[in-house]
Amino acid sequence: MQENFHSGFVAILGRPNVGKSTFLNRVVGQKIAIMSDKAQTTRNKIQGIYTTDDAQIVFIDTPGIHKPHSRLGDFMVDAALSTLNEVDAVLFMVNATQKRGRGDDFIINRLKQVHQPIYLVVNKIDKVHPNQLPEIVAAYQNSLDFAGVFPISALEGNNCPQLVDELVHRLPEGPQYYPADQITDHPERFVISELIREKVLQLTREEVPHSVAVVTERVQRKDDEKVLVQATIVVERKSQKGIIIGKGGKMLKQIGVRARKDIERMLGDRVYLELWVRVQPNWKDRQVDLRELGYRAEDYK
Repeated sequence: MQENFHSGFVAILGRPNVGKSTFLNRVVGQKIAIMSDKAQTTRNKIQGIYTTDDAQIVFIDTPGIHKPHSRLGDFMVDAALSTLNEVDAVLFMVNATQKRGRGDDFIINRLKQVHQPIYLVVNKIDKVHPNQLPEIVAAYQNSLDFAGVFPISALEGNNCPQLVDELVHRLPEGPQYYPADQITDHPERFVISELIREKVLQLTREEVPHSVAVVTERVQRKDDEKVLVQATIVVERKSQKGIIIGKGGKMLKQIGVRARKDIERMLGDRVYLELWVRVQPNWKDRQVDLRELGYRAEDYK
């Protein structure tokens, strides 16, 4: 083990849409977690790996904690809370533009059982006046014995390096768990599926909320230095399939064009992307369907 090398695992916890994925992508320098202005975009624990010459932090971006309305919702909340027993530090992220709510109180009560250092991270400070920050911080500061308080803008990068430096200083000396050039522990197909799902959420807006899953069926590198990617978008109803395909296939083409650009950036190769749409009724509430689509509760115990 390299002398004076610090390493460890850090969970990012918070209500939906506080900017956890934006922060993770900012720190690792590449998109590995999908972003949307809709709540509960993240469904699995996304591990992002930050590595320097003297430290490695494995960040775990959890699904936003919310009141579940389906088996999928139960899975997401269980996934978020289970990380707290596995990490060296916790970032409790709140949105500077939102008042403290019941979701925050629920998280705070859960964090009272955690013995690791907990940092209060107030995100989206670029959207509020600096004079408002003391009042925003005060709404949370006495709830827990925070190891530190960091107002940040994950979008603009404000104070993100300082927060990372504090985590490096706090983490114990330890091994380098992953190669220096690796930024996530998730398989290639998982990240591709997430990038496609992001485009569905961005382009269909409220017409197709969270009844969408994506399965990457095939990733094959061709002799002409092009990568063939075949994926299926799964929805719950025929009407949703029609929306995603669009008139004359226009919407599906838009989804494919945008997703392909991100996939090419990730793979570093030209990509030929083929997309299909399949109707699978009530998949969010069927355990067998959740397992088939990659949501396995045993992975989060």
